[in-house]
Amino acid sequence: MSGDTGLDKIGIATGKHLNIALTTSSEPLNAIQEFQNVNGIDAESLKIALPFLDLHGVKRLTLHNSIFEAIRDRLLKRVSELAASTDPESVQKLEALLDSSFPAIANRDMRPVVMAVMKHLPQVKDDYLKQLLEDKELYREASTEVKRQIWEHNQALFGDEVQPLLAQYLKEKEWSLYNHDSPKLSFFSPSPKQRRQKETLSQLIEMIGSNVKLYDMVLQFLRTLFLRTRNTHYCTLRVELLMAIHDLELNSICSKDPCHKFTWCVDACIREKAVNTWRSRELQGFLDSVKKGQEFVLGDLSMVLSDPYALNTILQSLMKILQNCVNTDTLPRDNPDLQLLCRMTALGLGAWEMIDSGNFKEPKLEASFFTKFLSYMVTLMAEDQIRFFTSKLPGELVVPPCLPPDMYATWISQHPLASMVAMYYTLQCARLRDSLAVTQILPTLIHCENDRAYSDTFLHCLTSYLIYMKDEFQNESFCRAVLDDFFMPAVSREHVLRHLLRLLMYVHHRMPRARLDGIMEEVTADKDLSDSVRATVDIVRDKIANFEPASEPSPEKLDSPLMSVPAPTPAPHR
Repeated sequence: MSGDTGLDKIGIATGKHLNIALTTSSEPLNAIQEFQNVNGIDAESLKIALPFLDLHGVKRLTLHNSIFEAIRDRLLKRVSELAASTDPESVQKLEALLDSSFPAIANRDMRPVVMAVMKHLPQVKDDYLKQLLEDKELYREASTEVKRQIWEHNQALFGDEVQPLLAQYLKEKEWSLYNHDSPKLSFFSPSPKQRRQKETLSQLIEMIGSNVKLYDMVLQFLRTLFLRTRNTHYCTLRVELLMAIHDLELNSICSKDPCHKFTWCVDACIREKAVNTWRSRELQGFLDSVKKGQEFVLGDLSMVLSDPYALNTILQSLMKILQNCVNTDTLPRDNPDLQLLCRMTALGLGAWEMIDSGNFKEPKLEASFFTKFLSYMVTLMAEDQIRFFTSKLPGELVVPPCLPPDMYATWISQHPLASMVAMYYTLQCARLRDSLAVTQILPTLIHCENDRAYSDTFLHCLTSYLIYMKDEFQNESFCRAVLDDFFMPAVSREHVLRHLLRLLMYVHHRMPRARLDGIMEEVTADKDLSDSVRATVDIVRDKIANFEPASEPSPEKLDSPLMSVPAPTPAPHR
């Protein structure tokens, strides 16, 4: 065999024993023969075959290795049978086998048996786990099932193992936000089921298994990283992890997570792309059922609602209700579904502050938010609708929207919920390609509380809609509002620049060349651009330099018998 370390501990003679026999014997050949007789395989059929194999030049080492491998394979098969057995004594047999074989774990040929036995035991002795932890090679070769038992008592080690997966997860999210291969690719396009098929998430679930303690550790990592970075992708992972475990029906974990049913309901809303009245009642019931003394649950619920996919669905539903207020001539304050959506949005937006402070109370919504701010937003939407129908009437002059009042500016600069409503109203205007509304409202977003309008998810959606408004970039006032008044004041931030470059990649041919050259010169003046951004700049420059306008399509030739009929002669004027 390839090594003999540990074999003497289980009563198997090794090379060390042979060396002692040879050095202490006056007749080495007899010592060798005696060693073979004592330690060889005790089988009469084999003893008869040995001379025959010797005649054919088969080395004893080759023979014994072959026999050992066959026995090892049968033993491994027997271990699997014991693991699958429902006999209560099977675990005891495996434990006895581990006790007798573990001392030889350092031997590479015996190690697969020892590792297999440990893999199938529900609980390995702490002494054995400690030895695995102290030997890097043994730890690396241990199965995930065994490592879970080690990680349970070594949070730092588990964190080191999980960290590369979390980093990869963030890279995948950033790629979705910054990818410029196609304007049709949207960050919010994949369904929850599709997002949960990612390899990174599968690997994380494999590490956790059905171990509640490891699941709690991961949640603790996500809370800590969310507090440290304010990155809401960690909130998304918290949701996706729980729902992926739900899909696998690991009830031992789902039943212990107090957010399970609430998260499942939010996930259903994201799948359905709306929060309908029935779901609203269900979600409200969950929020209202948080018991006294368990307010800490609001911290996890707020993380669920801080997930960008959840917020996007909630705010889109909120905008639909506001539009319905326009259509039905009703007031926002009279709609209970709207109040719940605002309540959930505020809870999600306040997740970081709630968890950081440990003050687990829902943010209080002021009555004036409904009576003044939302009423003004409904007025804006009504004016947009009137302007749209007016533009369809021949000879009617379209009046541009008025500048927002000071009340609007105060609300969006001081209240995160108002900021988000204004931002999603802007997205709605861009989706409907209402250039006048976008021109008027987009520049105001630079005043949003905590620079929310410069978040990656909002900029990604805004850029996607603006790409489909590329013809409007021939208009100087539209260019000024989008570029000079919104993007350029924040272009020194690398993530804002990346979204601007994505926009320029698809609209550059519609912009006046002097304006385009000025912007490209300004955005590349920074010498400290990262390699990825500089590569994107080069792509945009190449597109600008090699752009060729599409030729006008030639009239399609009609193959019709009517084409051979002579045209009628015009009647003479009388």
